[in-house]
Amino acid sequence: MKDYLVADLAQDLDNIKEYFDRSTRSLTEEDSGFAPAEGAFTAAQHVAHVAQTVEWFFLGAFRPDGFSMDWEGMDREVRAVKSLAEARRWLERAFAAGKAAIAAHEPSEWESELPPAPIMGGAPRFTILGAIRDHTAHHRGALAVYARLRGKAPPMPYMEA
Repeated sequence: MKDYLVADLAQDLDNIKEYFDRSTRSLTEEDSGFAPAEGAFTAAQHVAHVAQTVEWFFLGAFRPDGFSMDWEGMDREVRAVKSLAEARRWLERAFAAGKAAIAAHEPSEWESELPPAPIMGGAPRFTILGAIRDHTAHHRGALAVYARLRGKAPPMPYMEA
């Protein structure tokens, strides 16, 4: 992988965040606790889950034993979030840490394989960006539905209106 492709990873991460932020910005602090059904993530918890998952991918990509599988612990951490502002601060930190991780590793490290494991084992490390993109798109879509259920029109994620 050439150095310019590492820059492409950073740009890809910036785009993922921009699309998420843009498509969820109609949600406000007053929407923090909204969930359409009992047991579903609230709006704040969706954003916190995205933040947590961005961290999880970057940490797991370079851990010798791969990705954490402490699903219950991760769920507890997300469900403790009650404020959309708090969740968005976490999201900012997660994406900043992701950009720092991209810059901290050589192209050859990004090309090297993830450790053998049930999640993405053997795939090149750079493929976590595609997984982050897909996961984040899934949650921004869910949050667009939340916004509509709150009587708001979520903006298009890919352009300013």
